[in-house]
Amino acid sequence: MQAVLEPTPAQKLIRLLLVDDHPVMRAALANLLSFEKDFEIVGEADDGGSALRLWREKQPDVCLLDVTMAGMDGFETLRRIQAITPTARVLMLTSSDSAEDMEQAVEAGAQGYLTKNVVYDELVAAIREVHAGGRPIAKRLRSGGGEANAGLLTRRELEVLGLLRQGFTNLEIGNLLGFSERTARSHVGAIKEKLHCAHRAEAVAKGFELGLLKFTPSASRGSQ
Repeated sequence: MQAVLEPTPAQKLIRLLLVDDHPVMRAALANLLSFEKDFEIVGEADDGGSALRLWREKQPDVCLLDVTMAGMDGFETLRRIQAITPTARVLMLTSSDSAEDMEQAVEAGAQGYLTKNVVYDELVAAIREVHAGGRPIAKRLRSGGGEANAGLLTRRELEVLGLLRQGFTNLEIGNLLGFSERTARSHVGAIKEKLHCAHRAEAVAKGFELGLLKFTPSASRGSQ
C-alpha cells in the first residue's frame, strides 16, 4: 500500500472541497488526491446545496466543481460561492468540452476549466496553479480554434480586446463601455494574464493568433 507523504513543516496544505454528484468519480478523486503531500480533502459534496454549506463551514482553498448536477448546477453553485467569497478559487472539472460551458464558467468566476478525461498529473498541476492564482484551461479547448478559444476571455474582455486592437487608452475604453479607467485597467491586466502576454500589442497579436480577433476592416481612432 502506498504511504501518504507528510508535508514539510514549511509547506502549507492546499485544502480541497470536492463537488461531484457521481459517487464513484468523487471517491476516486478523493483517494488519488489524498496521496499528494500538499493536499488535504476537507469536504465532499454531491449537490450544490451541500457544496455551499461545506464552503461556509470549511472555507477551502480550492473547490473542484462539476458542471452537471441535479437541482442547482455547477454554474449557479459557483455564482453563490462567489457571492459568499468573492476571492474563491474554483476549478471546474466536468465531462463537458463545450466552449459555451467554459465561457459561462469563466463568466461566473471560475479560475480554471478541465474536462474529466484530463491526465492526472495535469489535474494536480492545475489545482496548484489555481491555488497560486493561475487560470488553467483544458488544452483541447485552448487549442480548438477561435470558437473554443473564445472561452479564454469573458465577453467583456473580448470587447476590451477589440478596443485595444483599435488603439484606445484605458480611459477611452472605460468611457466607451461605461465603466471606470481603473476597471478598464483591470480588464486589460486580466487579458494579458490569460493570454500570457506582457504588453497590450502582444495581447492583440495573440488575439489574432487564437482567433479571438478577425482580420476584418474595423473602425479605429483615426477614422472616427
